Amino acid sequence: MDLNLIAAFVQVAGAGSFTGAAKALGLPKSSVSRSVAALEAELGVRLIQRTTRKLHLTDAGSQYLARAQAALAELHEATAAVGELGDEPRGTVRLSAPFDLAEPLAEALRLFAKKCPRVHVDVSLSGRRVDLIAEGFDFALRAGVLEDSTLVARKVGETQGALFAAPAYLRRRGRPRTFAELAKHDCVLYRAPLGRTTWRFQGPRGEESVEVVGRITSDEMWFVTRAAVAGMGIAMLPSSPAGETLVGADLVRVLPDYVMSGTGLHLVFPSSRFLPARVALLRDFLIEHLKATLFTQKTSKGI
Repeated sequence: MDLNLIAAFVQVAGAGSFTGAAKALGLPKSSVSRSVAALEAELGVRLIQRTTRKLHLTDAGSQYLARAQAALAELHEATAAVGELGDEPRGTVRLSAPFDLAEPLAEALRLFAKKCPRVHVDVSLSGRRVDLIAEGFDFALRAGVLEDSTLVARKVGETQGALFAAPAYLRRRGRPRTFAELAKHDCVLYRAPLGRTTWRFQGPRGEESVEVVGRITSDEMWFVTRAAVAGMGIAMLPSSPAGETLVGADLVRVLPDYVMSGTGLHLVFPSSRFLPARVALLRDFLIEHLKATLFTQKTSKGI
């Protein structure tokens, strides 16, 4: 049986359309359609019910898809295993990470390239949580609370929230001396669509809260950071135990005695019986490098 026909069917089922499958495979839509038709003719059953707007898998198509995906996965693992028998790791590793980690991740990959020059790393920076299996990623770096899933998670470190601002903003507006004074300052807010939110921090007197407002809000931490760097206001950003911002921005700490309880940074990957050496090497390298650079106690800079 022609495996290309099976691969075309699996891609169509995953993409939900012949157009999407054709784009992913780099083939004309007509070629993909003919491949699926040829597979159906060879099997003697209809796998996909076509309409003018959508396509649906038949019962036979659903059953065949599950087995075909498992069989193709086994073949991919066998191919990868043979490739790992060479003297040096090679091939492509795909990873997903939030924009916030672009700078430390780039430095880590610079060092990894010296160690494993024949491994190609394909990085996708995105605020969304990608489907690792469906979208073909080997692993992802994720901050925040992990959802229940079948993914394996390795903890990189624990973050805290701290207050940062650009020196230019503080020269213009002055430095807040108390936590309550934040209410009088411009703030850059994360996921506060109405331009107003409440910050709750642990300080010398225990937990304190203050309602803050801002003219700039965003659902992407990278943009919040850039707006703070531009002098638009004070921002609550993830920080390391050293009290430094994790995004490597040119910012200084405000009210350094105050912190917000944070959440973990994890590296997650699908559970698999076989993990290519190149993937395991990069995974372990990133965990150790990011632990050392982002979560090792250093001298804090504050104002």
